[in-house]
Amino acid sequence: MFVELLSLLKREYLRWARAPMWIVAGLMTPILYLLLFGQAFNLGKLVPTSVPGAQAGLTAALLGAPDYFSYFSVGMVGLVAVTSALFAGTGVIFDKQLGIMQRTIATPVRRSTIFASSLIFRGALVVLPIFIVLGLALAFAHVPGLVGLTITQSVGAIGVGEVFLAIFVLAIAFTSLFLAFGFLFARVESYFGAVNLLNLPILFTSNAMYPQTIMPGWLQTVSMFNPVSMAVNVMRENLFAPGFYPHPAEFYLGELALYAFAIGVLAFLIARRGLSAK
Repeated sequence: MFVELLSLLKREYLRWARAPMWIVAGLMTPILYLLLFGQAFNLGKLVPTSVPGAQAGLTAALLGAPDYFSYFSVGMVGLVAVTSALFAGTGVIFDKQLGIMQRTIATPVRRSTIFASSLIFRGALVVLPIFIVLGLALAFAHVPGLVGLTITQSVGAIGVGEVFLAIFVLAIAFTSLFLAFGFLFARVESYFGAVNLLNLPILFTSNAMYPQTIMPGWLQTVSMFNPVSMAVNVMRENLFAPGFYPHPAEFYLGELALYAFAIGVLAFLIARRGLSAK
């Protein structure tokens, strides 16, 4: 099984390495969000510095983040995780249309190994741009004329581990779900029709791009149960001033792990059905 997994991973790598333009295009979207949207949509400029307590009020609205860009750049983790994972299943559909998937299934390789190889490699491709985005956000703070990510508290080893774990769990959860849709559907049009029904609602009901405190009450409730919100809450509590969240970071990380487990089980069942139908 291990040899089979390595062989399938090698194939995934060769296909990825032979399409460098796809790699660049995948990285450009989050970078442009940081460079254009994040820099232009600076809520801090709407708060007059001459008003006593105005900055403190903005920090409270942003749940401890010193400025909107810092708040937004951490939220980009959720956006990148969902949008990058969105394309995880397209390669599977192209393999079906070219007959490659049918030949792979006809071999003695276990179906679970086929799914696992795609999940491991494509999950890594989702995690990679997340760290690139966070690195760029930190680097912007040292570029004249740009606003960058400002970390306002010291982050210990446990905090770093929680941040890494939140990123990894969120990326794997959505990669597994969208990848499973790729095994289920035979046409790209059907695939994107299904994933787009989930993509935008997941992003816009989270607190990734705007504070939960400015949402209407019903949307705040929905946002509390959004896995993207849980992941960014873990990161913001570790990177910014504490005390602005009703629960500690470990609580949100536990909730995220439960959601990821449920999503992973659902994804495996969907993928098994898609593979059995071939």
